[in-house]
Amino acid sequence: MMATIQKELEALGDAARVAVLQRFFKTGPGEYAAGDRFRGIRVPVLRRLVRKYQNISLAETRRLLQSPFHEDRLLALLIMIRHYYREDRAVREKIHHFYLEHTRFVNNWDLVDASAPHLVGHYLEDHPSDTLTRLAASGDLWERRIAIMATFHFIKKNDFGETLRIASLLLDDPEDLIHKAVGWMLREVEKRETNVAEAFLQSYYRNMPRTMLRYAIERLPEARRQAYLKGTIAAASKGAEPMADRNPL
Repeated sequence: MMATIQKELEALGDAARVAVLQRFFKTGPGEYAAGDRFRGIRVPVLRRLVRKYQNISLAETRRLLQSPFHEDRLLALLIMIRHYYREDRAVREKIHHFYLEHTRFVNNWDLVDASAPHLVGHYLEDHPSDTLTRLAASGDLWERRIAIMATFHFIKKNDFGETLRIASLLLDDPEDLIHKAVGWMLREVEKRETNVAEAFLQSYYRNMPRTMLRYAIERLPEARRQAYLKGTIAAASKGAEPMADRNPL
């Protein structure tokens, strides 16, 4: 089966798109995805292949996930997600742990963002653990991004505690890709409960990397955005709960 999949992926490649993707995903020397290789396959095409190859074994999925080609790894993750939601608790547990054991292959932001809310966030909803804390403390950029992106699952259920907790752990992270992810998740909290997001921001915005803050406040009224950026923010209107003296952990 793997030979068949690899042959089809190779045939679907578009050489004209490869250079564009390599620039977009920062694959040059010293960049965050240095050396990653692309076939030039569009994501909707890969999603159609998920349906076609959804019944491959976990062993075959592992081989696909270990491919040097970015699209192959994304296809493997999408197949894993499909398996995860179709199977029972025992198989879900197996897939979750398999994912965490192979994070070295989940090594670009789109791979993380497509998979972490499902294969980590969803699983941890019913299995509380210190997994997110451990990932947030990892020396690996992608594991730290997995930690914050996994909380998107909780956000969609209007449960914001884990997002705020992991965000507080990543405030001093040196990587721009983490700043963007944390800011994005805080913005998603703000979409659903502005007062919760602003309570957190009012406690921490002065210590946030600028990119993180800009992402987090993107949807706020312009005058309020500027007040955050200038450090002159006043307390939010009713309902905001001050957090300055609270340890979010």
